[in-house]
Order: sequence, then structure tokens, then C-alpha cells
Amino acid sequence: MTLAALLVCGVGGFVGNAHAGHAALVLDATTGNVLSAVNPDELNHPASLTKMMTLYLTFQALENGRLTLDQLLPVSARAANKAPTKLGLRAGQTISVQDCIFGMITKSANDAATVVAEKLGGSEDHFVEMMNAQGLLLGMTNTRFGNASGLPNRDDATTARDIGKLAMALYRDFPREAPYFATREFRFRGQLIRGHNRLMDRYPGMDGLKTGFTDAAGFNLASTAVRDGQRLFGVVMGGRTSLARDNLMAHMLDDGFEHRQISPEMVAEAGMPDRSMTHRVLAALSPISSAEASTVPRVGPRAKKMVASRRHTRSVVASQSRAVCRKGGKSRAGCLRHERTHGTGGATKLATRHSGKKPSATMPRRD
Repeated sequence: MTLAALLVCGVGGFVGNAHAGHAALVLDATTGNVLSAVNPDELNHPASLTKMMTLYLTFQALENGRLTLDQLLPVSARAANKAPTKLGLRAGQTISVQDCIFGMITKSANDAATVVAEKLGGSEDHFVEMMNAQGLLLGMTNTRFGNASGLPNRDDATTARDIGKLAMALYRDFPREAPYFATREFRFRGQLIRGHNRLMDRYPGMDGLKTGFTDAAGFNLASTAVRDGQRLFGVVMGGRTSLARDNLMAHMLDDGFEHRQISPEMVAEAGMPDRSMTHRVLAALSPISSAEASTVPRVGPRAKKMVASRRHTRSVVASQSRAVCRKGGKSRAGCLRHERTHGTGGATKLATRHSGKKPSATMPRRD
């Protein structure tokens, strides 16, 4: 409870200030260096990029044995009642961990994200505390998650730089699970579920990660691609349309592979028009009829600005992490290992899990 309180205070300095401003970032996967960036520390709402952290904790639980791919998880009424997009789960049903993973990655399923959150955290609120603690361990010092799905929440915020750190951590810390992000479609209870990440269909070498959209956030995208053995990660936030966002990402990655800088003018052109603060607040609070994550947000109390508490929070989390390491804990990120990032490569296959079965989804071809 103390850690949770510290987390709220520690990240409260920027709560409520996020808005859909255009931002872009390209990272080299091997070195972690920022190759090019425009507004990388602009505060924005993460939208469904939030699920990247939900998936990080899911993969972590698979690694340490808290979950197995074929394990069936209960669907609560709260999970079933989440706004679209979702798999259409009903209260009292069960769903496998693997289907939750595919649902989050392809359809950006909010009900699947909540199912996993409630299993790992006991409640979604406690899972959010876990998300924020893990974010600090990964160096995401300008990020605060408000829920497990990315549904509109005025108290969440992130930056392109922080999302880049999370994207790289997913591939670094979970090389066996990272290929899930390349999934374009999967079959769920007799229905073919197609993904939202259209850019993977037309950009050679792209094999992940995640899309996101709400009216308050704009169109977000985190991507990774390989060319001539080099892997890059790209982040676009606050896109004006999905097409503008995707086209910008393609140009950014091309420029990164050719050692060119991102054009700030191109990023601005692809971004949402500057809007008044009143419009931004209303967008954050309004229902959305068409979005990957859409509903009336659950508005929490505003946290106080406490810079000293933020520093203390990081210290508490870091000390707890070191204690886990001294006791032989298995969490790679939790032990704060400074490992060199390696690309997983287009030919990487999903590992066989405890059940001995390969994932049943239709896995995409690798460019």
C-alpha cells in the first residue's frame, strides 16, 4: 500500500497535462541509441500502446511460471463489460492466456487485457500499480498508466521516448514471446480475428508491435522492422489519421535505415492539429464511437505534484528490485540487468510451451 501511494505521488507531477501532440522517435535495437527524434518527451495519452505493458507483465508471468499459455482464466463481469474493441467475452466464461495475448495484439481487445490484469493483480487497480512500478524499473520516468487497456483516462500519460524503451524491453527481455507481435490474425472460437496493424502488410521487414487510438490520443503506433540484419524501433504519437501515422512510420524507418534524420515538418504534417486546452480536456472525457479503446473514462483524483516523492518512489522500487535479485529472483527487468539489445530476427519462431503445443494462431510470413 505504501508503494502504491508513492507511485501515485511520484508520477503525479504531469497528471492531466497529456495531450495529442505530434511526436516521433527512431531507435537502434543493438545499441539503444536514439537515431532521430521529434518531440520525444512530449506528454501524450498512450491509448492502446498501454497493452504493451500489460503484455510485458504477461510475458514475465509466463517466464516465472505464474501463468502457462494453455491456462484458462475466468472472465469477470467487469472484463466482459469493457467497451470495444474486444473479443466479446461474457461473464462466467474462461479464455486461455494465449488467446488473451493474441486478442490484445491483433484486435487490441480491452476485455482480454482486463482478464489478464485481474488474474495477475487480483484487481485491475492493483495491476495498474504493478504496471507503473515496472515502468519505473524500465526507466519510463514520464509515464503513468491509468488502466490495463488504454481506455480513455485523463490521469494517464507517456512519451515517445518511454514507449521506445518499453518496445525495446519487450524484445530484449522476452525473445521467445516477442514474435507474437508479428501476428496479423488468429482464429478465436470459430471466428477469424484480424489485426489493426495494416502497415505490417506493406512494409518489408516489419514484424511488430502495436497500434493505438483514442480521440484524446490521436493515432499512435510502435513498430519494429529489420533490414540487412539491422533492427530499428519506431514510435509515432498523435497521428492525424491512421494512414498519415502509417505513412510517417514508413518514412521514419526508411530514413533510419538510410541514416537520415526525421523531418520535423513531415512529423507535424502527419500529426493532429493543435487544439485548445478546452478541446483537449473534453476529448479526454468524452465517449468515442469509433476507436481501439473507447468509453467514458473512470476519472480518478488528481495527484499532487511531488517531485521529491517521485525520486523516492524510484529509490523504493530500485531497492526492492535489488532485494529480489539478492534472493535469486527470476525477473530479468526486475534485476535491472543492463543487457545489450539484440534483434530477434524475422525467422524467430514461437517457442513450444509447457503444453508442448505450438500456438494455434495463423502466424504471419516474415519479410
